[in-house]
Amino acid sequence: MSFTADKLLLFGATGDLSQRMLLPSLCALHADALVPEKLNIIGTARSDLDDDGFRNFAADALNKFLPDYRKSAIPGFLQRLTYQALDANQTAQFADLAAKVGPRQDGLAIFLSTAPSLFEPTIAGLQASGLADETSRIGLEKPLGTDLDTSRHINDAVASAFPEDRIFRIDHYLGKETVQNLMALRFANILFEPIWNAHYIEHVQITVAETVGLEGRVGFYDGAGALRDMVQNHMLQLLALVAMEPPSRFDPAAIRGEKTKVLRSLRTVAAGDTVTGQYRAGAINGASVPGYSDELGKPSATETFVAIKAHIDNWRWKGVPFYLRTGKRLPKRTTEIVVQFRPVPHSMFAQRGAIAQPNRLVIGIQPEENITFTTNAKVPGLDRGGLRLREVPLDISMEDAFAGPTKRIAYERLLLDLIEGDQTLFVRRDEVEAQWAWIDGVRKVWTDNGITPNPYGAGSWGPTAAIALAAKDGVAWHE
Repeated sequence: MSFTADKLLLFGATGDLSQRMLLPSLCALHADALVPEKLNIIGTARSDLDDDGFRNFAADALNKFLPDYRKSAIPGFLQRLTYQALDANQTAQFADLAAKVGPRQDGLAIFLSTAPSLFEPTIAGLQASGLADETSRIGLEKPLGTDLDTSRHINDAVASAFPEDRIFRIDHYLGKETVQNLMALRFANILFEPIWNAHYIEHVQITVAETVGLEGRVGFYDGAGALRDMVQNHMLQLLALVAMEPPSRFDPAAIRGEKTKVLRSLRTVAAGDTVTGQYRAGAINGASVPGYSDELGKPSATETFVAIKAHIDNWRWKGVPFYLRTGKRLPKRTTEIVVQFRPVPHSMFAQRGAIAQPNRLVIGIQPEENITFTTNAKVPGLDRGGLRLREVPLDISMEDAFAGPTKRIAYERLLLDLIEGDQTLFVRRDEVEAQWAWIDGVRKVWTDNGITPNPYGAGSWGPTAAIALAAKDGVAWHE
């Protein structure tokens, strides 16, 4: 649906995500006049607030989480906000919500930032109140299920009220500038795409490392673990963007279609190609931190670390391993993609004692957004009878290269696209189901082979078995 919405209905409006990300993102869009002047934002949650109470709540959140240079926009932004208290399990209350939303001149964008258990009653209430008509579209925050069956159940419930072209499933990693830049790097530069295949690439590494522990997510995380929390969505989306075929055009159908082909080509993981871990007490940056079970307050078999060697069974990637690694309480916070190229077929410098290292492309996604390509260069100087080569990085810092444009958080892009109806950076149903089918296969391998988390000290790079997973192929994790 291509209409631009003039109403945004925000479920879970008093939640943590709303305070930290959604309200600051919407205020930033308002500050830059990127949303329609007439856009009205209606917040709803169980909290017993009126319009002024919600504006005061939003002001507190914005003063806490919005950059100082944006704060002058807060008073004007608050005038866009209204509020209606709602218990999503009480269908009758949706009539009051519909009255609060009022007539829509252009359309209604709905954003569900709630527990998945509330998706079904919320959809039923939207239908009963007339808020799920042809002028509405809906955005869904993860998680969308805990396995393929529950995901299908949620998607069926949403599909009963909204067709696929009006469903916007959010993976906030797709809103990050460097993730979007991955497509530009591959498909707008003749340098990379001709060599983006198994003939020239030896392996790919994708790392999502966190220094934090549970951080108030006890209830969710212990029931999910690292595989469901990170691999199923963020990491598989990054893998799909790295590995997909060139889309025929830049539109949602073409891009999401190519990603789905990759996800469906993922080989079932072998028992020897996966490692799980759980952090114990240790130290990060000199500060002592407790172990997972200590934070949880009870013993648990939930994994906080996962490493997987994945394979994509198609012509482009035959024989190229994709090493995936994610974990909590690791030494530093980083998300990066490493593309390791093969050595040159013949080095004429070897007879002079010089060793040419294979080229490497490192795409840093967070905390800094940068792209580094390592090349070989002669070391300056006079060497009798010899020649020395050294790796030299060609660095592109997004912050330096684009010093003028404002640095934005991912939800700004995604909320703007939801309001305007652009599905390019959102996940299609068949993508989600392909991701869950592969993840369910990994969990089955764990169960069938008795694979349980190996302990690792907080502040380390995970269990030693994860190092061995790559080392047996002669590969070292990029750190």
